[in-house]
Amino acid sequence: MNISLFTKLFQDGLITGDELNKVSSQKDQPVSVHYELRTLLYLGIVLLTTAIGILVYKNIDTIGHTALLTVIGAASVLCFGHCIKHSKGYSNTKMESPDVWFDYALLLGCLLLLTFIGYIQFQYNVFGNRWGLALFIPMVVLFYAAYYFDHLGVLSLAITNLAAWAGITVTPLRILKENDFSNATIMYTGFAVGFLLVAASYMSRSKNIKAHFEFTYKNFGAHILFISLLALMFYYDNIYFVWFVALAAIAFLFFKDALKENSFYFLVITLLYAYIALSYVVVRFLTDIRFDTGGVYIIFLYFIISGIVLIRLFIYYNKIIKQNAGI
Repeated sequence: MNISLFTKLFQDGLITGDELNKVSSQKDQPVSVHYELRTLLYLGIVLLTTAIGILVYKNIDTIGHTALLTVIGAASVLCFGHCIKHSKGYSNTKMESPDVWFDYALLLGCLLLLTFIGYIQFQYNVFGNRWGLALFIPMVVLFYAAYYFDHLGVLSLAITNLAAWAGITVTPLRILKENDFSNATIMYTGFAVGFLLVAASYMSRSKNIKAHFEFTYKNFGAHILFISLLALMFYYDNIYFVWFVALAAIAFLFFKDALKENSFYFLVITLLYAYIALSYVVVRFLTDIRFDTGGVYIIFLYFIISGIVLIRLFIYYNKIIKQNAGI
């Protein structure tokens, strides 16, 4: 470690004496770059799959569909073959990767599989108008791979496919062609998917089946559930308060669970979604009883006061969570 560089930073007033002493005390200690390397490797996989997509798009006429499909399919099979060969088998508990390339080969294989299936559907229309089937098949493979190989990244891909499959399956093709995503059917589907994912998170924890998958399920489920409830509240203008009560009840359950689990993240998103819903109700109420300059000032005053209260709540519960966690 170049201590002279930090000494110069201290002399220039860019760091404090305490910071210089901390750096100096660590000069003979190894520095971990584990997460930086993992980030670069994951970024490399994303860039590689993006480059493959660009290559397909720009050279489709010269390379040919069959050749591209063969290369993409073969690469995906090789990746899955590597993972199957080195896998330790399925376990309900968390498993460590057998080698440094295992996670990245699996993620690359799954992304190439999605590219392959999307390609054959777009070019050859092998599934016809059954677009849901084109999403259902990779969804099943991704969920199986996520559980068998114990990979959170693949689980995220599987959940994304689940949401897309559910939306396409229940939505008439006309709505998709018209890009009418304000349709209530999609909102109800989002609500059902969000509820299903939240239920899966609790099942993972209570049954101790991949308990470390709980956060991923709950994170996707909470956002989808709250966004769907907000959309339904905005869509059904005449009964918006009914959906507000439903959202408030679910927010209360999430709030209690966040305090129980000492999760500041879920506490923050729960309060933010609840605040959006409450603000909508308050603004609707104020505009209904007084829609003039005075009413506008009252609305501005509400947002100022409520914003301060919300920040105070974040600070207060952050201290409580840290105390409960022993931080």
